[in-house]
Amino acid sequence: MANAQAPSNVGPGYGSVAVGRALIAVIPAAIITFNGDHSAELGLIVFGAFALLSGLLVVLSGPRTLTVATDRTLFLIHGIVSMVAGALALGFHAGGHGFFLFVVSVWAAVTGFLEIYAGIRVRKRAQPAKDWLFTGIATAILALAFLLLPPNPVVSVGLFGAYLVFLAVFLPIAGLSLKWDAPKTRRGAYNSGPVNSAPNDSDTL
Repeated sequence: MANAQAPSNVGPGYGSVAVGRALIAVIPAAIITFNGDHSAELGLIVFGAFALLSGLLVVLSGPRTLTVATDRTLFLIHGIVSMVAGALALGFHAGGHGFFLFVVSVWAAVTGFLEIYAGIRVRKRAQPAKDWLFTGIATAILALAFLLLPPNPVVSVGLFGAYLVFLAVFLPIAGLSLKWDAPKTRRGAYNSGPVNSAPNDSDTL
């Protein structure tokens, strides 16, 4: 008799959300990578578009792909913070390098913490936990790097571009892994007999 795998806190459609976040990151990553102009204004425009679209995706997809209320709340806050930060960046795209550092570092600190916390909260459930932890840690590192590195627009915008490349590479792998693991999880639960596999809010710190 096979052992049941830990149930996931995400529905079967969550893999497409991870892929969607990656696709949103691809174009701004390419713009920064292949553009010699690494000015703060370009950084604000690219960040603003990325944060606004990715936040909208998270807000719209959370209710139908996250199966636990606490996770839905965490990612709703994540999406709203992203949308607000994106709107501010686009609305004040001429705000200069200082404003770019401020808005991106605050966004990265808040959303990075939310994803790290979400990952730690469900650490016993392998499917979403590792992906949320890796993405959250990378985002938190971005915030920390913005605080520690020299205030140079070329370095700052280039670093944000590198972060986008990470998302464009990592998130599709995470999304596809969720799709591939879903049938195995269902088979494991079936072979183990009756189990209470409904995700709940018990996976707290």
